[in-house]
Amino acid sequence: MKLFPLPRKAVPLAVGGVLALGIGGVLVACADSGSSSSTKTDDRKTAAGAAQGAPRLRIVDPYIPQPSSADVAAGYLIVQNDGDTADRLLSVASPLSGEVMLHRTSGNSMQHMPGLDVPAHGKGVLARGGNHIMFMNPNTSVKKGDTVPLTLTFQHTGPVTVQVPVLGVTERPGDAPAPGASAPDASGTGTPAAPPASTTGAPAEDHTGHAGH
Repeated sequence: MKLFPLPRKAVPLAVGGVLALGIGGVLVACADSGSSSSTKTDDRKTAAGAAQGAPRLRIVDPYIPQPSSADVAAGYLIVQNDGDTADRLLSVASPLSGEVMLHRTSGNSMQHMPGLDVPAHGKGVLARGGNHIMFMNPNTSVKKGDTVPLTLTFQHTGPVTVQVPVLGVTERPGDAPAPGASAPDASGTGTPAAPPASTTGAPAEDHTGHAGH
């Protein structure tokens, strides 16, 4: 099984809320010693309110179908936001490719998209037949059972790194293995357990048209 090295600074999935709490604690601790107790109480309430209002993201069911072409690969996942503030996926990076893009399907063509909105208490979906991640000209081949690190950078939460399993060409997370076959190795994904994504659309082969994009 091929394992890519994890970037030096991997960020926990709930980093937005954690950082907000940490920063709030520092602000309260550094308050002027001459401040009134009521001011300190207000500071604590403000910090707590900011923490509660921050985006709280979970990356659900990330996967890469085994590419059918050496020129391009696709990735899919769901960004679940359990927080009170919307966020936006700005970019994606991976050691698998020097050019990783967000694409949308429009009719029979694929178009670059500048970002993916993730509403408060909602989700942003990257799925087959719709919005998705494209790895242009991968620098190495990957196959079922491999794991690829993916760094997602969000407008408010910042960078989030997850380990993404490579599944069979037509497989999806949660698919039952064929009789006598082993289940896909999804260990080390670093993502919380969640029900399988309900996605529809064309199989992985429909991305071969990106070659030379």
